[in-house]
Amino acid sequence: MSKTDPIHIIGAGLAGCEAAWQCAQAGVHVILHEMRPLTKTDAHQTDGLAELVCSNSFRSDDADNNAVGLLHWEMRALNSLIMAAGDKHQLPAGGALAVDRVAFSQEVTTTLGGHPLVTIERGEITGLPPEAWDNVIIATGPLTSESLSHAIRDLTGAENLAFFDAIAPIIHKESVDFDKVWMQSRYDKVGPGGTGADYINCPMDEGEYNAFIDALLAGDTTDFKQWEKDTPYFDGCLPIEVMAARGRETLRHGPMKPVGLTNPHKPEKSHAIVQLRQDNALGTLWNMVGFQTKLKYGSQGDVFRLIPGLEKAVFARLGGLHRNSFLNSPEVLDDQLRLKSAPHLRFAGQITGVEGYVESAALGLIAGRLASAQRLGQELRVPPIETAHGALINHITGGHLASDFSGGLKSFQPMNINFGLIPPIDEIPKVDEDGKRLRGKEKTRAKKRLMSKRAQVALENWRDTNILSAENT
Repeated sequence: MSKTDPIHIIGAGLAGCEAAWQCAQAGVHVILHEMRPLTKTDAHQTDGLAELVCSNSFRSDDADNNAVGLLHWEMRALNSLIMAAGDKHQLPAGGALAVDRVAFSQEVTTTLGGHPLVTIERGEITGLPPEAWDNVIIATGPLTSESLSHAIRDLTGAENLAFFDAIAPIIHKESVDFDKVWMQSRYDKVGPGGTGADYINCPMDEGEYNAFIDALLAGDTTDFKQWEKDTPYFDGCLPIEVMAARGRETLRHGPMKPVGLTNPHKPEKSHAIVQLRQDNALGTLWNMVGFQTKLKYGSQGDVFRLIPGLEKAVFARLGGLHRNSFLNSPEVLDDQLRLKSAPHLRFAGQITGVEGYVESAALGLIAGRLASAQRLGQELRVPPIETAHGALINHITGGHLASDFSGGLKSFQPMNINFGLIPPIDEIPKVDEDGKRLRGKEKTRAKKRLMSKRAQVALENWRDTNILSAENT
């Protein structure tokens, strides 16, 4: 092994691109392998790197009160390419960070394509990497090609776990009836690049809601192949019709909740509200928030046009469904994200069992730094568990067992970052800065702020004591 040999990264999604950037910034040559456009997937539409397949949202950007926002903060502190591109091409979305998906992908593609230490090779890796590749990151995501999936499964000897992931429809704004809808963020919250009026809100009264639920439950859905029928969904991305089947009121307490919004057209409170979020910089395309679906295309138009304001909706993209796969990571990966049975192979992104754009990129970030350290002959530990990065890695490498007694390793499921993965704060102030006693939600918010501050300090200490550079070797 030579320090000048390249690191091979398979898969140029968010995790693979972030890993490549981190390696290159450390002074290590990278070969980034992407099978598109020579080999296509059922979900991707372009050949661009880091294409956003489902939503265009990176979710909450609030680092003080939300674990996803904390992960954003940590990634920015670690010079993340994905966060830099997201910040550059952000769209108004209340308290969330949403991006223009086309401009975002182009930014990542151009940046990596122009880096002198990054070589992008198009073509599918159809099996396990050749033995000559001694330092490999597999970041093929939940849509790993069938041939590579079989090779990985044969190598690990572990049962292949899978779940379905659904895509929400996108609507042309000009087809929305603004005599019935209005612009407002929930609780008028102003987020990055936003104004507090960043969502299109489509109200329903009780009768309209019940008619919509009836049509949704009666709609034709995608048929599963026999081998797919027992594959579980991930609860964080359930198809809307699956949520509706769990109870008539489920959607009113989920993506269609009417709280924090006031209809200027009617004084009475809405029974339910459907929100649309801006999807491109021009503001011409808007996606249906939380409306992932496995309805067939014909049914989607019939059902979703029952929503007030969307009677004449023109869809730029209808919803869809694809099968995702992930490793039983607690069994097969070590704490350096390496395959225990083949340590030259390191995994990153959704294939490891993290869920979400930001979480996937974060695992790519750490995998890139770990692989770079190995190539440079340096030692690098993962960030401490008090950080969002460290908490995610701890979860997928076995930490979930500490609080899960319902079936051992078989219970492992994809996970978004949340404060429940981070060790709690022992001492919580009983009063705020003004001496007012903290109770209920205020106490919870104070706890989150303290956990976030602790994580930020720990992350900065880890970063400043783990500087990777080819010039230091």
